[in-house]
Formats: sequence, structure tokens, C-alpha cells
Amino acid sequence: MSDARKPMTLHRLRAMHAVGEKIAMLTCYDASFARLLDDAGVDVLLVGDSLGMVLQGHDSTVPVSLDEMAYHTQCVARGNTHAWIVADLPFGSYHASTDQALRSAVRLMQSGAHMVKLEGGGWTAETVRLLVERGIPVCAHLGLTPQSVHALGGYRVQGRDEQAAQTLRRQARELAEAGAAMLVLELMPSALAGELTAALPIPVIGIGAGAACSGQVLVLHDMLGITRGKLPRFVRDFMHEGGGIEAAVKRYVAAVKDGSFPVESLHTY
Repeated sequence: MSDARKPMTLHRLRAMHAVGEKIAMLTCYDASFARLLDDAGVDVLLVGDSLGMVLQGHDSTVPVSLDEMAYHTQCVARGNTHAWIVADLPFGSYHASTDQALRSAVRLMQSGAHMVKLEGGGWTAETVRLLVERGIPVCAHLGLTPQSVHALGGYRVQGRDEQAAQTLRRQARELAEAGAAMLVLELMPSALAGELTAALPIPVIGIGAGAACSGQVLVLHDMLGITRGKLPRFVRDFMHEGGGIEAAVKRYVAAVKDGSFPVESLHTY
């Protein structure tokens, strides 16, 4: 990418959303990949607590600490020039109180994040409101929320029945009203995700949530074919067509932008 590319800002993300330009997001955990993904045109780098599974070998994201998230956010920030950086607030770093959430969010922002992400609805709306009032942009996350995987009974599609769908509709509205500037929807029926995307005034990023979302996110190691074992149906291996990693990432960005990924018949529920 040319150095003439303008740095991504919250204003630019909102402008993209307003004109219907899809937002391409990928997870990123270190400086080398940050530089490569940025050069390949990725709009948003998500320093995800998925690093607990991808890098550390845990079977969930629950063991990841705030110190580890701050370290990886610093690494990504050093390698990035243009992309918007979102960092996950890890399990236990925002649950005790809004004061705890503020301290944790400040830590990640000082480590180089432009925005923090937290999971869940209902009780989190108050936390979102407090962070936003203090100048910290927030991305919310509904549907399959990996930090709550044990309470949810595993990695299951959320919002299939009407009662669950109504809860997600209410929570999404509350989070947007509290000031969340972006929302990730994970593992839910594409019809419901499309309905929420159309109803909300903020960009909605999908992962296993259909093609109607404002953008898409995948775990980097999944879309590069590095992850072993059975992958979720919403994953596409962008390395399969050959070439290097940067070429694969560019294919991902192009496919998100032109709407050819995800494919409703292959990647959605």
C-alpha cells in the first residue's frame, strides 16, 4: 500500500458505513503481521483475546490476562501505520465494576488501541456509556460471546428461537444507545444479523453472521489455513488459491469489499 493511504479514524469508519462500503477486519497479534495486514489494505486490526487459543494453545479465551492483551496491543501498534486498532478487554477485566472497566480500557488505550471491545449485553450497557463519556471508543460484541462459552453450553449458534432473538434485538439497541460505535455479531442466523444491521445506526461486523453485515472479521490463522482441525463453516481459506500471505489477505479484503465473501449458501446459518 502507498504511504499516501490515510490513517483510519472513527469518522472514516462511519463515513464508510454511511455509503455502504464494507469494512474488512482481521485479528492480529504482532508487529510483523500488523505491518503486512496494513499494507494489504485491512481497515481494522482486532487484537483479539482469541490469541489465548491461537497463540497460547488454550481451549478458550478465558485464561487471557490484561497484561497479555496490553503486550500484544503494543506489538500491533508498533507495526501498524494506517489501520484502526481494536483491542479486546479480556475476561475478568471489566466484570467487577465500571471503575475496573475504565482502568482496563485506559491500559489498552495507552498500549496503542484506538477502541476497546467488550462482550455481552444487558449489564454491559452501563459500562459502555461510562467509557464513551470518558472519550474511549467502544465496540460491543453479541451472539456467540467466547468469554461466556461455558455458560452458553459450547460454541453454538445464538438467536435461533424468537425469545433469544428478541433478547439480542433489545441488547443491540441498548448498546448502540449507550454509545457503542461498532458492534460485532458472532455465530447467529444471517436473517437476524441482517435485521440488526439494517436497524442500527452503527457499523455491524459479522463473523458467521451473514453477508448483510457492514463488514466481516475472521481469525487470521483460520483464513490463512494455519489452524488445524475442523473449522467453523463461516471460515474460508484464502491461502488455498496460492501465492503468499499478503496476496491471500488482499483477496480477503477484496472479497469482503465486493460482497463475494461470505457466501450465504456456504458460510452462514
